[in-house]
Amino acid sequence: MNEFERALELREDTVENRRFFHKNAECGVHMPKAVEFVTGKLREYGLDPRPLGEGVTATLGFGTPVLLLRADMDALPMPEESGLEFACPTGTENHACGHDCHAAMLLTAARMLKEREGELHGTVRFMFQPGEETFEGSRNMIENGILENPAPDAALAFHTGPGKLPVGLVMYNDQSTMMFSTDIFKITIKGRGGHGAYPHTAVDPINIGVHVHLGLQELIARESDPQKSTLLTVGHFESGATANIIPDTAVLEGTIRTNDREARDKLLRRIRELTEGIAAAYGGSAVVEIPRGVPPLVCDGTLVREMVGYIKEVPVPGLSFYQGIASSASEDFALVAERIPTAFIYLASGFSDSRGDAPAHNPKVMFNEDVLPVGAALITHCAVRWLESQGSK
Repeated sequence: MNEFERALELREDTVENRRFFHKNAECGVHMPKAVEFVTGKLREYGLDPRPLGEGVTATLGFGTPVLLLRADMDALPMPEESGLEFACPTGTENHACGHDCHAAMLLTAARMLKEREGELHGTVRFMFQPGEETFEGSRNMIENGILENPAPDAALAFHTGPGKLPVGLVMYNDQSTMMFSTDIFKITIKGRGGHGAYPHTAVDPINIGVHVHLGLQELIARESDPQKSTLLTVGHFESGATANIIPDTAVLEGTIRTNDREARDKLLRRIRELTEGIAAAYGGSAVVEIPRGVPPLVCDGTLVREMVGYIKEVPVPGLSFYQGIASSASEDFALVAERIPTAFIYLASGFSDSRGDAPAHNPKVMFNEDVLPVGAALITHCAVRWLESQGSK
């Protein structure tokens, strides 16, 4: 029996697991229900899981090499309008990015790999992580030792993609940046409040904020290399409370995204320089806060090509491939990819009818559950074959 046949036998269990995550959606880095559920399922499947930071890990197999398999588990802080019978009932959490599918596929892969543990030519380590949407989860688990004891030699993760693209389509990038970096910035401008009738006695932080906003756009238009992709968005600008009072402060918040590490570093530096300079020029001051974000996701080309080769060995009906997928969205698995060779692969999970009309991060989005046995089979086969291949080198 091949992996896809076994995954089809386990389809009902995988769907049930996916629907548990979906109905009990949690956001952020602290996910007690998901952690408890994953821990219980892994034990049921014969593994010995343990908490790691805010996530869950487990290992099976013996010796080296070591392959890390990762799934994110968190939802988005938004309502759900899918109409599904297992929709999250809270109205404030929604698995609109497919992480429920990822976690369910990896649970089934863990079960299948446990059944074949005696055949493995090395060790598989599992990474069930929270907080991908907040870019906290990978960092949390890295800081708590997911890349140590045993240290993985490579990592693999799959991501589902809704819409109209059919189940069986595999999308990858073995040549260039696959997903952009992201950094969130907060600028607090300090002026001096006063009466709107006497602006000369005040320092207007709104005026400063407007000039900062315009200046930030010039960083893209006049300082960024046009051969590299850079995006800067100010999504929040807040100041004042009434029409005739000049306030003390103004706050701007936004994001920058790039597909190049050097471009990212330059933008982070220039945001501070420009903002502080403009604020000083108009008699105020500014504090720029940029918490650690995530770098661009750049996969290891050799590893990606190996994994795609193994995927082609699995007899999944309608299997097809798209090389060179790239996105201006971001993915915190990039923090792992910075440290060890990594393959990140998209699996289409769309519908040809109206169920495929809504994109990811939309309240109405739906994911085709036919992708679940496909993903579980591909994860399992890739792990078995990669460990086998490394031993033969």
